[in-house]
Amino acid sequence: MVAVIVINAITIGCETSSYLVEHLGGLLHVVDRIAVAVFAVELAARLYAYRGDFFRDPWNWFDTIIVSIALIPASGPTSILRTMRILRALRLVSAISSMRNVIDALLSAIPGMLSIVGLLVLVMYVSAVLATQLFGGIAPEYFAELPTSLFTLFQVMTGEAWPDIAEKVMAQQPWAWVFFVGYILMTTFVVLNLFIAVVVNAMDDQNTSAEEQRTEDHLADIAVELARLHAKIDALQSHQTATEPTT
Repeated sequence: MVAVIVINAITIGCETSSYLVEHLGGLLHVVDRIAVAVFAVELAARLYAYRGDFFRDPWNWFDTIIVSIALIPASGPTSILRTMRILRALRLVSAISSMRNVIDALLSAIPGMLSIVGLLVLVMYVSAVLATQLFGGIAPEYFAELPTSLFTLFQVMTGEAWPDIAEKVMAQQPWAWVFFVGYILMTTFVVLNLFIAVVVNAMDDQNTSAEEQRTEDHLADIAVELARLHAKIDALQSHQTATEPTT
């Protein structure tokens, strides 16, 4: 299934080339239809195997939605769905367990990340109000209004062309470097690194949980084998007792 997903993703990408479509369009279409058929059969087989338990797994819902989109006719009002065929490549996430673990870790980190997002929004808002009041008359293209300042500070946070912005402001306000350096230290080097810390911690917890689950499964298998051996020993002892001659 991983191979089919990868091949299908490559063929969809090839269809963006007019040269390849002109020379290999028929082949690309056939490969695409075969991949859709394989996805549908595989999903039906899993549904038959798991019955009602199939929809208890969120990843099965994810696969069902992706395959359902692929089965909708890409013509008429639904033609826009043809552009969403590349979403099939996302099935690699559900097909590869290590990718699923990463997504599960990210989802488990959302509560902690929301607090950091709130802190980041607060810092950006306060900084944008200050920048609008302090630098609005100096660089109106960057700090004329609050929305403009917010966008500019978001750009500064990413590190994109912020020296040019700071240089224009510092031409009239030499002390403005204090504002920009403090803002960058607070957002880029503190708040954004908190995101990384939360995600890494969530992934570590996810790996620990997965390791504990594997250990429990292994111990359960050992317990089952021990029970089987104990049952065999009891059966042999009973058989031996039954066959011994009475005195």
